[in-house]
Amino acid sequence: MFITFEGIDGCGKTTQAALLANFLEEKYRGNRRVVWTREPGGWDGGSWIREHILEGDFSHPMSELFLFLVDRCEHVRKEILPVLEGGGVVICERYTDSTLAYQSWGRGIPSEKVETLFEWCSFPRPHKTFWLDVPVKTAMERVCLRGGRDRFEAEGYSFLERVREGFSSLAKRESQRICTVEASSEPQALASRILSLVEVSLSR
Repeated sequence: MFITFEGIDGCGKTTQAALLANFLEEKYRGNRRVVWTREPGGWDGGSWIREHILEGDFSHPMSELFLFLVDRCEHVRKEILPVLEGGGVVICERYTDSTLAYQSWGRGIPSEKVETLFEWCSFPRPHKTFWLDVPVKTAMERVCLRGGRDRFEAEGYSFLERVREGFSSLAKRESQRICTVEASSEPQALASRILSLVEVSLSR
């Protein structure tokens, strides 16, 4: 099973992905492989791409997009597909929906062109996606508290509003796959809801 967590920076993806991974590891006790990963940079050797993406200075939006695609091609081939083909569970922070939200809604690259590239690259579709939705103001406050903003987090309010609108549009378009989770409440309450939804999906 392939599960992804999406949302703007500061929505709580890492916390929820970690809680879900811990739950599933306890549930399967080694009988089913559970891998928790992230994009960009979730593969051996991917740290340099992650650094360039998060800290680089690109003069063209397509340069940024193609770096994300290079990262994902390697990530899928080296980390995601082997686990899925072996019957395991992959939990990934950020995937194709983030690319659409940030590069299409955020940067203005036509979404149909981005989705065509996804098809050419044969990226597997997630079985379930949790969009952790928080107001931009709340997310920015959380990011400021933790310190060390990357360049996406420093883009400003209007950029993140466009990205949030992108996630909202994708969630409406693919409501069977994408579950919208209002993520302003306490992490444990969110985790309980997410765990119950995952258990339903696993039982099918």
